Amino acid sequence: MDKSSALEYINQMFPNEASLSGVEPLMQKIQNEIRTVDAGILAAVRQQSNSGTKAKEDLAAATRAVEELMYKIREIKTKAVQSETMVQEICRDIKKLDFAKKHITTTITALHRLTMLVSAVEQLQVMASKRQYKEAAAQLEAVNQLCSHFEAYRDIPKIIELREKFKNIKQILKSHVFSDFSSLGTGKETEETNLLQQLSDACLVVDALEPSVKEELVNNFCNRELTSYEQIFEGAELAKLDKTERRYAWIKRRMRSNEEIWKIFPSSWHVSYRLCILFCKKTRKQLEDILSNLKEKPDVGTLLLALQRTLEFEDELAEKFGGGTPNREIGNEIEEIGRGANSSSNASDIRKKYEKKLAAHQGSESEGKDGSKDLAVPGAGFNFRGIVSSCFEPHLTVYVELEEKTLMESLEKLVQEETWDIEEGSQSSVLSSSMQLFLIIKRSLKRCSALTKSQTLFNLFKVFQRILKAYATKLFARLPKGGTGIVAAATGMDGHIKTSDRDERVICYIVNSAEYCHKTAGELAESVSKIIDHQFVDGVDMSEVQDEFSAVITKSLVTLVHGLETKFDTEMAAMTRVPWGTLDSVGDQSEYVNAINLFLTTSIPTLGSLLSPVYFQFFLDKLASSLGPRFYSNIFKCKQISETGAQQMLLDTQAVKTILLEIPSLGRQTSSAASYSKFVSREMSKAEALLKVILSPVDSVADTYRALLPEGTPMEFQRILELKGLKKADQQSILDDFNKQGPGIKQTQITPTIAPAPPVAPVVPNPTAVGLVASREDVLTRAAALGRGAATTGFKRFLALTEAAKDRKDGPFRKLFNP
Repeated sequence: MDKSSALEYINQMFPNEASLSGVEPLMQKIQNEIRTVDAGILAAVRQQSNSGTKAKEDLAAATRAVEELMYKIREIKTKAVQSETMVQEICRDIKKLDFAKKHITTTITALHRLTMLVSAVEQLQVMASKRQYKEAAAQLEAVNQLCSHFEAYRDIPKIIELREKFKNIKQILKSHVFSDFSSLGTGKETEETNLLQQLSDACLVVDALEPSVKEELVNNFCNRELTSYEQIFEGAELAKLDKTERRYAWIKRRMRSNEEIWKIFPSSWHVSYRLCILFCKKTRKQLEDILSNLKEKPDVGTLLLALQRTLEFEDELAEKFGGGTPNREIGNEIEEIGRGANSSSNASDIRKKYEKKLAAHQGSESEGKDGSKDLAVPGAGFNFRGIVSSCFEPHLTVYVELEEKTLMESLEKLVQEETWDIEEGSQSSVLSSSMQLFLIIKRSLKRCSALTKSQTLFNLFKVFQRILKAYATKLFARLPKGGTGIVAAATGMDGHIKTSDRDERVICYIVNSAEYCHKTAGELAESVSKIIDHQFVDGVDMSEVQDEFSAVITKSLVTLVHGLETKFDTEMAAMTRVPWGTLDSVGDQSEYVNAINLFLTTSIPTLGSLLSPVYFQFFLDKLASSLGPRFYSNIFKCKQISETGAQQMLLDTQAVKTILLEIPSLGRQTSSAASYSKFVSREMSKAEALLKVILSPVDSVADTYRALLPEGTPMEFQRILELKGLKKADQQSILDDFNKQGPGIKQTQITPTIAPAPPVAPVVPNPTAVGLVASREDVLTRAAALGRGAATTGFKRFLALTEAAKDRKDGPFRKLFNP
């Protein structure tokens, strides 16, 4: 405690004088506590002094123990070194003994083998001199194995001597074997019964000798066998192309007659296989010489017969020795050409087709497995197909020329016999000449693919291209032609095409036939590319031929349109002959409208039933771009048109518009007629607008013309004034005002296309016309008033006539009100 705390403690213990009586007891208590504390401190000091002394003693004892342990370790290490030295001294003599034993054992083994080798060589020499081939073959194997143990001693004189002796013995054996085999085929094998067995044993010796000995023996045998073949067929009598079949008969006869004799050769030598390869090479060389020495082109029949027999022989060799596999799918691929023309394949046909393919594939796999068991021919990748027949390839141009001539003659005959009609009940609308032509081409392709799949097949494919192009030309020539020459030009008929109902059917048949040829030509190219050699695949292309048939299709459809245009123009000429300026009343639709309706209702159903939707749509687009503008321009060809005449012509225009809009439904193909209907409505609306301009009063004709025909020209406007019957003087003043006001409102002209028509550009008024005309809406309102009969009483009569027609159930006017 600090002083203040001690003072407070005392004051707390003794707050008054009376409490001072307890000072003595308190002091006594404090002294007792001090003595107790001093005694504890003294005991602790004593205990600490004793602990420090013991720790020093324990540390000294541990140090002494560590020093004693280190001494013992050094002593043990010294003894271990001494022990190791002692063991090495003991084992040094034992190691020497081990090496000595090993060397002695090796020496004994080597001497034993050397003894065996010397003895074996001596025995082999005796066997060789006695031609004991069977025993010599086994002895050769033993000597070869023994010699392999002395490879490390090949520099020792004794070993050199033995090896040289062994080499001489092998040479003696080789000479004996070759000498004995030279008698094979001379007739001695029939006289000496044991000769064949001796030669069979000699084959064992050859197998034990170097592989080169076997190669040399087999080559000598094959060359000796074919020596007589070369002598026979190099003579002037048999060295001819028509004697080719006799060559293959000779080798087959030779192999049959010597089959039993040649069994002396081990099967692993494949003597027959190698003999056939050599025969094929020699035959190829002789045939090349015969073909190259021909003074004139070979006879096609003789050439093809020789090639056919060669291919058959190659197939026999390939089947016998497993060299290559025939292409089983070639015939199937060719058969698929043009299958789509007759009718669409049903499910059963497709199933049968793929079942045949699967069976052929499984059959080829099983044959391959069986062949691998029986004919493990070394170098089985060798392909007999083409080993001889390829020499004919450069000389097959005469065959291709014959095929081309035959195909051209067949084409001419098919076109001459073509009826240009389809038999009743036929499911296709394709000309028979098209299908027959591809059948002929398929047969030609089969013949050629059976002979060659190289350059000749590619040349024949080029012939197919020319034949199909020629057929496209024939189809093109059959299309109806327009008038040509001075007379046609003078009469205005130049380019006009007159078509009868039969002509229209023929044109549709030509379109369908060209489409069939286009599709089948592509299938033909695909089939050829699958069977022809790989280096020619890139050149197999029918795009040019397909372009020819596409041009035929386009020309045919355009011809159809021109034919209908010619009929339409005939009625348009009749329209111009109507006295529109002197008509006194409005009646039913005119005769030329009925004629238009008649020829369209006659032609269109036939065209719709024969043409595919794509080509019918193309036909509609071409027709829409022609008839509407022709009707519009034909109005200007008429003479003066009175008010009543204009009303009658307006009625006819609406009737023609209805007839034209019904064309897709007449053809029973309305799925894609929206663009056609839109274009016809727009073009015929222009004709209606032109007639409304003619019906308008003279004082507002210019404004009406600008409003209804904003794309019009001053020349057209002048012609309209002439049609209204205005005199030159009256026309001039109106023309001057028209020219001063400037051209009318322009808008983008839309041309018909197969694709959807582009949007019409916004109408922008000419600044020069602003203020001169009240507004476009006012002019249109005034023009519309003409339709309500506000202009003349004659038009009121026309409206009354049309109102009465609404209540009738039939008649030409009723079509105007059908929904």
